[in-house]
Amino acid sequence: MPRRSHTETPAGRHTKFPDSSTPWRHSMHRSSFLVVASLLLLAPIAAEAQAEPIVIYVVRHAERADDGPNSGFTGDTSDPPLSESGWARARLIAEMLDDAGVTHVHSTDYVRTRTTGEPTAEAEGVEIESYDPRDLRGFAARLKTMPGRHLVLGHSNTTPQLVEALGGDPVAAIEPMEYDRFYIVTVAGGMVSTVMLRYGEPFEG
Repeated sequence: MPRRSHTETPAGRHTKFPDSSTPWRHSMHRSSFLVVASLLLLAPIAAEAQAEPIVIYVVRHAERADDGPNSGFTGDTSDPPLSESGWARARLIAEMLDDAGVTHVHSTDYVRTRTTGEPTAEAEGVEIESYDPRDLRGFAARLKTMPGRHLVLGHSNTTPQLVEALGGDPVAAIEPMEYDRFYIVTVAGGMVSTVMLRYGEPFEG
């Protein structure tokens, strides 16, 4: 089982948690995900048997087509599509969440975030719902009142901010070429539990 960062704090408060270490990679991602997801659900349920936990998967969009000086991309760099590697990562997210029971997929209104969420939305038969990254605290407050399991696609700056707004505290800012963080935030019984995993192709920063 991969090692993971894990904290539980009263909802709305921020708590520092240690770095995640062992990467969560292709060879183990399905079985590891199910084990970790089960642990996340059992802890809050044990503390508050009457509360149905809200589980929020917070992920940065996958790799952009214009990443790096040698990408060769000649399109609109203000809203680029995913690269081939990005599409592979988007499909990997859908595969990992196949048994998670995702009920909502949320995305900012950019090509790279929406297309990262498309494989999961199609697999689960749900529409992609847009949110405003300029109002993350308002969005976080709404998420914490919406029952279900949510996949939220964001950006290098908004992903840590949203985890914090939900009650967690990211370890560090996301680097420009870092795409392998996967946050799982569970809200139940007035408590927030946060786990950070690594998945897919590793960041070599």
